[in-house]
Formats: sequence, structure tokens, C-alpha cells
Amino acid sequence: MLEFILKIQARDSKGLVSAISTTIANKGYNIVKNDEFVDPLKQRFFMRLKIQKEIKPLNVEIKEQEERSLKTALFKALENFSELLIEVILTHKKNIILLATKESHCLGDLLLRVYGGELNAQILGVISNHEILRPLVEKFDIPYFYAPCVDQILHEKEVLEIIKNLELKHKVSADLLVLAKYMRILSHDFTKHYENQILNIHHSFLPAFIGANPYQQAFERGVKVIGATAHFVNESLDAGPIIIQDTLPINHNYSVEKMRLAGKDIEKLVLARALKLVLEDRVFVHENKTVVF
Repeated sequence: MLEFILKIQARDSKGLVSAISTTIANKGYNIVKNDEFVDPLKQRFFMRLKIQKEIKPLNVEIKEQEERSLKTALFKALENFSELLIEVILTHKKNIILLATKESHCLGDLLLRVYGGELNAQILGVISNHEILRPLVEKFDIPYFYAPCVDQILHEKEVLEIIKNLELKHKVSADLLVLAKYMRILSHDFTKHYENQILNIHHSFLPAFIGANPYQQAFERGVKVIGATAHFVNESLDAGPIIIQDTLPINHNYSVEKMRLAGKDIEKLVLARALKLVLEDRVFVHENKTVVF
């Protein structure tokens, strides 16, 4: 069974759904799942479909031919609709690279989830500016690369070189970079290579409590909610399109350390949920916001 995910954006117009569904049917596909949303303020239409077609025999060449043919037919059928974006995505295991610093909770959680088959991904490697997490990563037979950060420009250049070499080795392109508590601010020169392909996680105390010890600040302020935010990275590290957020209520019984542990729990859960959504092609980005199906 050949299966594709279709992601379509356009300016909202009459006849869009009809034109899309008719084209899909004419190409011999069955729609097995459909989600759509119209942003009334932006007049923007979003649609995600899962479609299937039985083809025998099915090989790589046939899959590529079908992908090109379907995309061509959709663009032709929708050529009169404005601001059109179409993605035809063959369902497959995505290739990801993890970046980390010293904290193990997010990295370890993702390693376990991929190992257990919970996330449809292949981890090409882990890059870190410290050596401390190497023993953890190597338990999973995943290559670990140490890229020290004495100079930010040189560090980013080395990280890009490692990514390039991993892609050449596996003969694939990295679909996503995941910052699993990678505590470095990436420059615009770096992020421009991976628009909406870098996933980050951080506590949701920002922008109120900025700095190296936000939990101490939050404790002193007497906060009653701990949260985490997963988002795509743009030139402003923590201001990219938000994918998912969650919160956990706390009270006066929480010490700074208990708050920090609770924060780690929610960070790893939110990051894993966001990554799963991205891997399943459920996230649309428009301007600096997301639509998530």
C-alpha cells in the first residue's frame, strides 16, 4: 500500500476542498484521514490529508514517480488559487540529529523513545559542546561528537561540518535538528540553513525569569505553575513558532530543587510530544505561528 501525507496551504477560497479531493480521487487515491482549518484573520487555509493507493509491485522508483505525478496534478488543479504551498510527503522514518550540552533528561528520554520505536526516527548522531553525555549516548550505539565552544563562530562551523559528514555517510539529508537542552544561542548564519527544521525546548518562565538560574528566581517569586515550551528556532532563539506547551501546578511546598525536577519532567515530555508531531508531519508554519493537527 502506497501512502502519502499531503500538506496544503493557500489563501482561503471557494472550491479549494473540492478541487483537492477531486484531483486525489482522479489519481486513484483514497483519503483515509483529513484535517482542515481556516484562519479567519489571515484568510489562510490549511489542510492535512493521509491518502493511500494499492500498487503492485511497489518499489522506490514507482514511489518517486507517483510522488512527482501527484504533486504535478495538484499544482495544475490548484494553479488559480493564490499563496499556494503543497507538500507531498512519503511516509518514512525521519533522519534527526540531536544537540546537547550537559543535561541528560531530554536527551536520554529521546534516545529511549527512538530505541523503543515510539518515535519514527533514525538518530544519525549526537553533537555536544561537552564530553559528559558520551557514555549515555554510546550505550545506544549512536555516534557522539564533541565540538568544544571556545569561539562561537568556529563552534558553529564545526557543528555544520559534522552534520554534513553525517549526511554524506548515510547518504541522506537531516530532516530535523533537535536541541535537547543544547545551551547555546545559535546565530542567524547557522539557523538560516535549517528554516523550521530546528526544534528547541525550554522552561516557560521566559521572559519573566531570564538567566542561568530561573528556578531560584521563580521560587523567590512564589510561582504556582511550572511549564515548558517546544518551538522551532529562528534568528531569535526562543521566539520561534511555538509547537506545543504544557504546564504543571505547584505550591508552597516545592523547594527550588523539587521545582527543578518537576521542570525537567515536563520539559522532556513536551519535547517528545512536539517531536512526534513534527515527525508525523502534523505541524504547519505560517509567519511566526503554527497550526497543529
